[in-house]
Amino acid sequence: MPPTDKPTIVFIHGGQHSRACWQLTIDALNTASPGVATLAVDLPGRRDQPGDLATMTIEHCVRSVVAQIESIGAQRVMLVGHSQAGITLPGVITALGAERVTRAVYLACCVPKQGTTVLSSLAWPVSWFATALSKFVKVSKPMPAPMAKWMFANGMSKDLQAQVVAGLVAESAVIVKEPVDRRAMPKVPTTWIVTLRDRSVRPKLQRRFLQNLGNVDEVVEMDTCHNAMMSEPDQLAALLLARLG
Repeated sequence: MPPTDKPTIVFIHGGQHSRACWQLTIDALNTASPGVATLAVDLPGRRDQPGDLATMTIEHCVRSVVAQIESIGAQRVMLVGHSQAGITLPGVITALGAERVTRAVYLACCVPKQGTTVLSSLAWPVSWFATALSKFVKVSKPMPAPMAKWMFANGMSKDLQAQVVAGLVAESAVIVKEPVDRRAMPKVPTTWIVTLRDRSVRPKLQRRFLQNLGNVDEVVEMDTCHNAMMSEPDQLAALLLARLG
C-alpha cells in the first residue's frame, strides 16, 4: 500500500457478508484514484479472522476491526459500514477517537435506538427471518438464494445476483439480541447513504435509523438496492472520493 497523506478508507461489511462484497467498489476506487489506500475487514469468524459466531458480541467485532486497522498502521481513516455494520461502527469510532476518524459513512445501516437490539428494530420480512432463526440456532446458515436475491440484489444482473449469493457466509444469530450502547461515541463528520430501492432496510426505516444515530451531517440518496457497493460501485466510489479530502 503506497504512502498517502489522505485517510485510509476502511470498509466494514454487514450480516451474512464478508469483505469480498466490497471488491467491486475497491476496484472502482483504484481505477478512479490509483494509489488510494483501502482496507476491507472481515469480522470475527470469517476467513482468517478468529472468532466464534455462536458467542460473538459487538465488542468482539469492534476489537477485530480496530486490530486490523492498527495492523496496517493507518493513522487516519474514513470508516464505511454497510447494513448490520451500523452496530459496529460506533464502537470503532469510540475506540479510535475523533482525531483519527475523518468521516463515518453509513450505507443502508441498521442503527437501533440506544439500549435496544437489532432484532427489535427490524421490519418485516427481515424481522420474521431473524426472529425465527434466533429462537432455534446460535449460528445461521447463509439465507436461501431466492430470499437473498430479493433482499439484497433486486435490479442487479443475473451474474451480479449470483455473485451476491455465492458470497454469503454463516452469521451469528445471537449478536442481533445484544443491546447497543453509543453513549461514549464522539461526534465525527457523518454521511448517511439511503438506498432508495432497498428491500432489506426500507428507506423509511433507514431515515428512522439515522435519527436514532443523531449528528448526521449529510444524507445522500442512491437509486439502488441494498448492496449498493456491488450494484453501483462507480457511483459509490465517486461519492467516497469526493469526501475523502
